Amino acid sequence: MNQNRWMQADRLTHGLWEATAPAAPPAPPLRGRVEVDVAVIGAGYTGLSAALHLAEAGRSVAVLEAAEIGFGASGRNVGLVNAGMWVLPDMLPQRLGETHGARLLQLLGDAPSLVFDLVARHGIACEALRHGSLHCAVGASGLASLRTRAEQWQRRGAPVEVLSRDETAARVGTTAYAGALLDRRAGTIQPLAYARGLARAALAAGATLHGGSPVVGAEDRGSAWRLAIDGGGQVDARWVVVATNTYTLPDGPWSSLASELVRMPYFNVATRPLPDALRRTILPGGEGAWDTRTVLSSLRLDAAGRLVFGSIGALRPPGHGLHLRWGRRALLKLFPALRDVAFEHEWYGWIGTTSDALPRFHPLARNVVSFSGYNGRGIGTGTVFGRELARLLLGEIAVADLALPDGAIVPASWRAAREVFYEAGAQVAHLVDARW
Repeated sequence: MNQNRWMQADRLTHGLWEATAPAAPPAPPLRGRVEVDVAVIGAGYTGLSAALHLAEAGRSVAVLEAAEIGFGASGRNVGLVNAGMWVLPDMLPQRLGETHGARLLQLLGDAPSLVFDLVARHGIACEALRHGSLHCAVGASGLASLRTRAEQWQRRGAPVEVLSRDETAARVGTTAYAGALLDRRAGTIQPLAYARGLARAALAAGATLHGGSPVVGAEDRGSAWRLAIDGGGQVDARWVVVATNTYTLPDGPWSSLASELVRMPYFNVATRPLPDALRRTILPGGEGAWDTRTVLSSLRLDAAGRLVFGSIGALRPPGHGLHLRWGRRALLKLFPALRDVAFEHEWYGWIGTTSDALPRFHPLARNVVSFSGYNGRGIGTGTVFGRELARLLLGEIAVADLALPDGAIVPASWRAAREVFYEAGAQVAHLVDARW
């Protein structure tokens, strides 16, 4: 198997986050044979959270990563630690039933707390700020949508509120938005640094980490699973957690997980550190922000004062130059004072979307379990689902107690065509739209 997208070899994979994250802990390729209680496939938020919680409970754990820690979406995303999902809160009980819907709302509503608690407990250096998030309304229809979302969360006791146009302008630094939904549960992190910090904490708790170790085969031997690693390594494990999500390898075991996920590209650019005068006017409270457009964009500052700006689209021909030119126009529409501020970093990756914008739980085989399909809400969701998988394997909860029902993998219809549509559609949108 040929892994050709390593972080250090491609500046478009992790950009600013690779340039500013603390070094990853050692994760040498697996050589030889090991026996563990649990093998975790994938070193993103879900896999690392599961490994950390299992190791802290005294289980032996081996994390097997095809590339590097945080290589997938965990090391490329915007870094917004949000609560809930994209769908409206009232939709979860309608789609999942009252029991599972209520559980998922509670679990994901509390997910940011778990993230920031882990950061504090393990001393993870990841620029963590829990100053809330701003979902910004574009026009009257966007504001109406946010009011509906706020009312549904407020009925459930969530600390959210709708801000006026003037209040939003003061918090964001632009008059472009009709209002915003402030969610005080949320915050921001340096996403790759957080993944590496989880890995370091799992290692300290007794887990072993192996990068460059793609799993190429799996055999159920009755008492344990035997996993074959490219390069000759071998793992025998009583349980297997498959935490590969959008970056599931097409030629590995349980590759069918990818069939139910339609990939949506998302890119980010980061400016040079802003002058102090600009930093005091653009997102001065440190919130992360995004808007209500279908082809949305997001905004946040990093610890050095770089403005990180992102939208749907892949930075590869023919979209690369087109998206960057649009990004420059869009930022100047929002913040004319940025005219002389250059972009310093650029990168992109893939969001795994499901047919109903909700995640999935799958028992893939005897003692093999997986969560996936985070639809762009992976930081809190992956962290809390990793903990729930650990609780399941530890016997603290049963499958019937999970926040999602179990089910078979249902391949997405017209998957390849829809992926082309998303990427091409973003190019068209950005070609004709300078935003506002």
